[in-house]
Order: sequence, then structure tokens, then C-alpha cells
Amino acid sequence: MLGGDEFISSPPRKTVRFGGTLTEILLKYEKGDTTDFELLKHQLSDPDIKDAQIINWLHEFRTSVAYLTKELEQLVNILLKLPWLRRSREVVEEYLGFLGNLVSAQTVHLRPCLRMIVSQFVPPRITIREDDVDISDSDDDDENISENFDTCHRALQTVARYVPSTPQFLMPILVEYFPFINKSERTLECYVHNLLRVTVYLPTLRLQILELIVEKLLKLDVSTPQQDIEDAEETANNSGSEEKSTEEGLFDMEEDEERKGNKVVSSSSERMAHPLAERLDILMTILFSYIKDVCHVDGKLNISNTKDLYRDLVSVFDKLILPTHASCHVQYFMFYICSFKLGLAEAFLDHLWKKLQDPNNPSVIRQTAGSYIGSFLARAKFIPVVTVKACLDLLVNWMHKYIDNQDTGANAYCDVALHGPFYSTCQAVFYTLIFRHKQLLDGNLRKGLSYLQSLNFERIVMCQLNPLKICIPSVVNLFAAITRKYQLVFCYTIIERNNRQFIPVVRSGTGGDLVQTCTNPLDSFFPFDPYILKRSKKTIDPLYQFWEELSAEDLENLKKPIKKGTSEDEDDDFLKGETPQNDGVVGIAPNSYESSTRSPVSSIGSPPDCYVPFPP
Repeated sequence: MLGGDEFISSPPRKTVRFGGTLTEILLKYEKGDTTDFELLKHQLSDPDIKDAQIINWLHEFRTSVAYLTKELEQLVNILLKLPWLRRSREVVEEYLGFLGNLVSAQTVHLRPCLRMIVSQFVPPRITIREDDVDISDSDDDDENISENFDTCHRALQTVARYVPSTPQFLMPILVEYFPFINKSERTLECYVHNLLRVTVYLPTLRLQILELIVEKLLKLDVSTPQQDIEDAEETANNSGSEEKSTEEGLFDMEEDEERKGNKVVSSSSERMAHPLAERLDILMTILFSYIKDVCHVDGKLNISNTKDLYRDLVSVFDKLILPTHASCHVQYFMFYICSFKLGLAEAFLDHLWKKLQDPNNPSVIRQTAGSYIGSFLARAKFIPVVTVKACLDLLVNWMHKYIDNQDTGANAYCDVALHGPFYSTCQAVFYTLIFRHKQLLDGNLRKGLSYLQSLNFERIVMCQLNPLKICIPSVVNLFAAITRKYQLVFCYTIIERNNRQFIPVVRSGTGGDLVQTCTNPLDSFFPFDPYILKRSKKTIDPLYQFWEELSAEDLENLKKPIKKGTSEDEDDDFLKGETPQNDGVVGIAPNSYESSTRSPVSSIGSPPDCYVPFPP
């Protein structure tokens, strides 16, 4: 005789189970007798169904999959809703075996099986109601969540093994089930993490999955302008300091502590105040981790893996990032992968260069490519001076040829619509020189000056196309100060003339209104302006050239021209006094939120008109 607990946990005897065997029930159903069939559905839908019962039923279903045709879709759907994931290992194994048998015998049920698996890529929902509104979302406290995800991926691999065409049916389902951006951070984090895991064992889907993720990240990025993020942080910091002054010392030890057991992965100081920025920060951290893990095997860079992933990411960049204006953070996935090997950074620059010089590309794409080149050369610490010089040579030679073709023709006048790619290239060169000029002059001043003189900036700024009128004023003024100091070209006469002859650029705004704009007629932006998402910036900061605000002494030095005919000794003295060992004008900014986000040009709003005063 069985004890009470043993009886409950033991499988029911087939002789006393209502309805007979599964085969008998299904055969009766085919003949029109639905009584046992309805009873079967009721038993399978019972929320209190025991593990042993599930195992018995699944075992019978595995041997009877030939009967589970399209007509029994309703029964199959009930089986797919069984709570198998949070059951014993025996239930899980039996269920995986059932899925394999089902899709191999009845491919008509492939889509429902895939939907069931993908629906488990997020934590289970819990029901929450506020003011009679259902705001149900994920349960962040599920202790078995990692193990459940592992099992889901086993299930997906099982299905893919039996049905080779699984990827083409899976991708639309992955798109359909992507959570809305207003879902909890945990829900989004789990789903993106699981999508990236799929790319490991279904590599044919990697490009499409990366496109899907980047597309969603871009929507988050453009929905959270940098200014909004900064304003939210400032408001949070102000309110936080007020609270701290009133409750000084309370709970200080617990607040910033990492409590892994309670799912507190990061301290409160790492949270972004802006809710969409917080979601973006978490997802960018996952994307960076994925890129690192794919490219590094046993701690060493795997060249083959890295090249393959680079190709996919460049494809995503071309399709989604390049046509998107003024995104702030998502494009940094290219910045990050290029940091792994100089050859990748050079390949990316070459890719952008081809986009820029190709007249078959739309003008706006060519201009954006120019912005990326300038920003990448200026900001990427891992790009050596020799590569910077090679790029400057290419860009400046192209500019001189452009001037040769245009300067005497009918179109030889200042017009953004006609010459946008040219002006974008000029701005890229000026911007690069602002950040890199001391590195270009480092080691041998005379040789460095000779190189900069060979670029013939004078012809560029004096040409009829008048780039100094179109480029952003803060870039123009710093470029003018630096080129005057080293006696490369005197820009101030042209700047003053442009200011006297200034005619506002008029362009159609939203709603058909005419909008006057004078600070940024190119509508350009610098895509690698400072990265401000707190968690993921830890990956970027060591690779990044920060702009160091010019001190009063720096401003004075910029006003003083270098005398011609200096001796080698004087060169050395100049270098010791003026040029840091590595970073030159671009150094590590003070470690504070405000200063680390300063830049000579911000992609948000209008930059200051002048950093360096006109010389007396």
C-alpha cells in the first residue's frame, strides 16, 4: 500500500485513467466520438497537472505523432502551453523528445513550436494592476531563469536539427516577439541576450538578428537626445544631493553595494536617470560583450571570427546607421570592433572613403561618411599618426582635385546643395587637424611643419567655394588659430569678410515654415562625440580621445606664431614645453560628468561661435 505522498506523486495507472489509451481516443475522435477527446483536453489543461501525468501523456504522444495532423491543431496548442520548463528534469527531457518527434513527423506544427520557444525568451509575466490598468511585465525574481533559457535554446536546436528550414521560419517570429521599448529593462535585456545566443548555433541568421537589434537600439537612441539625457542626469543629481543632505549617513553602506544574490548587478550610481537611456545603456553593454566574446577565443583575438563579424557589422552600419542622422551611441559598435586590430580601423576608413568619393551615392550619405571619417580620426586613440597622415593625404588630394574641377566653372560659388560632400570633407580635415596637430608635429617640428605645409591649406580656404563660410564656426575658429600659430594659412581675413557678407541660409522647416540657420548649414554632426551612457562607456573610454578644454595659457600660446628659422635646439625646447608625449591637444579630460561630455563641437544644438579670439 502506497503512502499518501507516494500515491500523489506516482503516475496514475493506465487501467484507471479515463478514456483509454491516446491512440484509442484519437481514433474515436476521427469517427465523431468527442467525449474522451474533450476529457483529454481538460486533463492536459489542468493547472495542477502532476509531473508524472505529463510524462505519461508525452510518452504516448511521442508514439502517436502520426495522428497529430492539421485537424488536431487545437490539441497540439494545448500541448505547447504545458508548463514544461519549470518542471523536473524528466519532464523537460520528455518534452524535448516530443518536440523533435512532432516537427519531424508533422512540419505543419513548426511555426507554433517556434512561437512557443521564442515566447520563453523573456522572464515569465507577473500580473500587476495600477488604478484598474494592467501593467503586467516580467518577473525579475525567477531563480531558474538562466537554466530555463538554456533549455529553450536546447529546444530550438532540437527543432533546427530535425527541420533544416527552421531559420527562415524563425526570423519573422523573432521580429514579432521583440518586446516594446516600454517593457522592463530586464525583459529587453533577456530577449536581446537570447537573440544573440541564437546567432551562435544558427549563424545564417546572424546578420538579420544584428539588423533587428540595431534597428531597435536606434529607435531608442533617436528617442533620447543627448540633451534630454544630460538634463535628466542634472535633475537627478540635484535632487539626490538635496536628499543626501537631509538624510546624511542613512543606508550609505547598502546603497552602492553589489548584491548579486538579489539580482542587483550594478550600483544605483550607474543607473541612468532617463528611463530610455537606461534601457539603451543595458542593451549596448550586451552588444559590446557579444562583440568581444565572438572575436576573442580563450582570451586571444581570433582573426577569422573577427573579420566575419566585422563584415556583418559593416553591412548593418551601411543599411541602418549611415542613413540615420544624429544618433548618439549605437554607432559605437563599429568604433569598438575597429579597436581590436588596426587593419579593421583602416578597412572601416577605406570603406567610408569609398562612400565619400563615389558620385553615385546620395549627397547626404557622402556628407555623413565625411563626418564619420573626421570624427573617427579625431577620437579613436588606437589610430596611429601614420594612418592619420595617410587619410589626410587622401582627403586633401581629393579636395584639391575637386577645386581644380569646380573653381573656374559655372558652379564655382559657395553652395551647400551643390558642394555638400566637399564641405563635409573640409570639415573632417579641419576637425582632424584640431585634434591631431600636436601628434603630427611631435618628434620633429620642422618635418611636421613641412608635412602640414605640403597639404596647401591656403589654396583650400582661399578657393571660390569658401569652405570657412560653411563649416561649423567653432571648428573654423580653432582651425584658424592653429594654422595661424604654425603659419600655415591666415584665415581671419576670410572669416571677417564672411561675417560682413553674411546672408542667412534659408531652408524649409517642419510644417513648411522657413527657418533661418547660420551655425550649421551643412546640417553636419560628429558621430563619435562623447559617449555618456554610464555602464557601456566603460568599454569605450579607454579607447577614446577626450577634448581638453583650452586654458588661458593655451589660448595665449595659440595667438603666438612660431618664428621661422628656429634651430633644432629651439625645436626641442618647443616640443618639451608644448607637446605632451602622446595625446597632444586631445588628452584625458577631468573625471567628472560635465567635463567629460564637453567637445569643441556638440552634435546637439549650436556650438559656441568662438573658442579662440581674433588676433589683435
